[in-house]
Amino acid sequence: MQLAKKITEDTYYVGYSDRRLELFENIYPIERGVSYNSYLVLDEKTVLLDTVDHSVSRQFMENVKGVLSGRCLDYLIVNHVEPDHCATIEAVINAYPECKIVGNAKTLQFIAQFYDFDVSSHSMTVKEGDVLSSGKHSFSFVLAPMVHWPEVMVTYDSFTKVLFSADAFGTFGSLSGNLFADELDFEKEWLDDARRYYLNIVGKYGIQVMNLLKKASSLEIGMICPLHGPIWRKDIAWFIDKYKTWAQYEPEEDGIVIIYSSIYGNTEQAMMYLALKLGDLGVRNIHMYDASKTDASVLLSECFRYSKAVFASVTYNLEIFPKMESLLLDLKAHLYQKRRVGVVECGTWALQSGKKMTDILKSMKDIEIVDGKAVSILSNAKESVQKELDNLAENLLK
Repeated sequence: MQLAKKITEDTYYVGYSDRRLELFENIYPIERGVSYNSYLVLDEKTVLLDTVDHSVSRQFMENVKGVLSGRCLDYLIVNHVEPDHCATIEAVINAYPECKIVGNAKTLQFIAQFYDFDVSSHSMTVKEGDVLSSGKHSFSFVLAPMVHWPEVMVTYDSFTKVLFSADAFGTFGSLSGNLFADELDFEKEWLDDARRYYLNIVGKYGIQVMNLLKKASSLEIGMICPLHGPIWRKDIAWFIDKYKTWAQYEPEEDGIVIIYSSIYGNTEQAMMYLALKLGDLGVRNIHMYDASKTDASVLLSECFRYSKAVFASVTYNLEIFPKMESLLLDLKAHLYQKRRVGVVECGTWALQSGKKMTDILKSMKDIEIVDGKAVSILSNAKESVQKELDNLAENLLK
């Protein structure tokens, strides 16, 4: 059964969604699955833009065959060679042996690393600014290295004003009939997954994303077709502004996220006291998370979302509690910056986590630690410690 859908007069969506997958890249939870997007343009020459993951390859090949309706496939443009988008390249070439694979030099190098078939005999190498004409459509290529692999490029169709954006502007979540973002309650139901997708997958490469956005600003974009998630044809500027905020590591909202690691509840209790104090001081956007219960990808996304954070950890085996240490190192790897943070440690016989958390945070760029050190809790937050937490709350807001 062919399940393709027309998105312009002669451009078709031929991708498919995997609702069974639980972990994207075997690490990020995706309760709603994920879509693998691919697009096929029918012109004097036929052009396929990217393929899909093995998990949906059967439906993908049926979609391509159905849309082509007996025609040959002339070109396969590969914007990104990560296996969730290139896994079906060999199947496409086997089905359409006259097809030319269009990509930059790095793209074709990577494809040859993945596959044993003679890639060079099917290759067409393009550079920045090159144009491929299929008849009415003219496809130009913009290199986007490290967004988020070194070979990445995006493709612009000047005839339809469609930007095929590779992993940029992607979103977790499977598609269910409505392919376009304006057919969905995107801000309410999809934005959290879009933010989590960007910050965990692409977020480390903010400079490279900004470079791509500058290049794209010269294009008249009427539609953005990413490799994951819904297609954009309305409110494009709104979503691009989100990307600019994320790519520049700026807080998206004014608020405080409190993340704690607690074994027997004393650290959690202290953080609840702090949250209540912040509420008394007029803060209305407070979010608390247990680092052992909430997935790290969500915590990372929330840390980048809000303007301030508090990290609280019990000392465990003379170290930071493992879940908290992992989160802080993950934040560092994703270039967490431009934030004001508080640090709280708790322990009974050897307080060590505070200094070690502080050392990790100080190694990050533009992180201001309130009072320059951790608030220390010996076993339980008694009255003297409560006063320190009061000061932390007040100083966090300065």
